[in-house]
Amino acid sequence: MFQAIPYEGTRHEQFESVLGQLRALIHDEPNTIANLANASALLGHFLPDINWSGFYLYDGTELVLGPFQGQPACIRIPLGRGVCGTAAVERRTLVVEDVHAFPGHIACDAASNSEIVLPLIKNGELLGVLDIDSPLKARFDHEDRVFLEEFTAILVASL
Repeated sequence: MFQAIPYEGTRHEQFESVLGQLRALIHDEPNTIANLANASALLGHFLPDINWSGFYLYDGTELVLGPFQGQPACIRIPLGRGVCGTAAVERRTLVVEDVHAFPGHIACDAASNSEIVLPLIKNGELLGVLDIDSPLKARFDHEDRVFLEEFTAILVASL
């Protein structure tokens, strides 16, 4: 059972607490959609100053909207297009301080100003991406990146 707790301590200690919650949420649950839904809800609950947290899943051709928290979103994203499509093709985390300056940015929510996208890779295969948006410019830093890369590694191992 998930229980909302106050996240206390250093930022690192708070991140460790969330990673523990993620492990507990996905433990012994084989359903991908359920695990992704809980993961996006956990991030939406924990991360301050975000307006969207969710997944786009690779269907062999393009990225398709998966479980998320936030406003309705773009349903399909071509590979190589926007921050999500670029992170998927390059298979690397992208931290964008100002999405309006990103070439080919896809504006699903006009309120979003910064973004972090992490590819989900398992056994060399692209599964999709984790996308998190913020209404603040430069919201995501190196610590967020390291935390979210560990978060996605734990999640991908369960998929």
